Amino acid sequence: MKKIIIVGASSGIGMRIATDFARLGWRVGIAARRGDRLKEIQDLYSENIVTKVIDVTADDAVESFNNLIETLGGMDYLLYAAGCGWQNPELDPALDRRTLMTNVVGFTRIVNAAYAYYKATANDSRGHIAAITSVAGTKGIGVSATYSASKRYQWTYLQALDQLAHIQGVDVAITDIRPGFVDTPMLKSSKTYPLEMSIAYAAPRIECAMLRERRVAVVDARWAVVSALWKLIPDALWRRLAVSL
Repeated sequence: MKKIIIVGASSGIGMRIATDFARLGWRVGIAARRGDRLKEIQDLYSENIVTKVIDVTADDAVESFNNLIETLGGMDYLLYAAGCGWQNPELDPALDRRTLMTNVVGFTRIVNAAYAYYKATANDSRGHIAAITSVAGTKGIGVSATYSASKRYQWTYLQALDQLAHIQGVDVAITDIRPGFVDTPMLKSSKTYPLEMSIAYAAPRIECAMLRERRVAVVDARWAVVSALWKLIPDALWRRLAVSL
């Protein structure tokens, strides 16, 4: 029976993917800050889901994560789905700090802990580290500077980790999943975003990218085209564009 741990599973994409795999009979470990929400999800598939309250910004995050691996009885896949970000044109330092602590510090802690686990069990079975990043890492976005920069960090870190695994002979796949706009609580807006996707539409595509061990996957095909064109915009033109993510 396959085992997956999803960090950031109390709502949105993480919650949907957790219930999808539990319904398929996988053993699923779910983690987030909100224990009440984790319990509600566990009650849906009590035989297949185990929970652990983990705040990725806390000093005990790695210890709690390793405890969840032990409780689950191992980990074939990690999906890092935790994340936060705001439009912050005033550069509020409190918002920036929360974004960096989750998207950079917390991300690095959990991904490193997963890599260490797979390195220690390299001779047992192939491991897999997947993270939901964002197309926002394509360019620096003025109104969401810290968010877009944090996503670029995640892109680069996963690329570096993939290289490190090759150098060290660690049998682990690395998947960087870059969605466009998905209708999740993180958007926190009543307005409709361009090319916005529902969770029901995006989640199966994210799952497919992970199970196929894609190195980089943009969700969906429309966003793959948009992000490819996005990269080609010269900096002199980019600074004149008003982009809101």
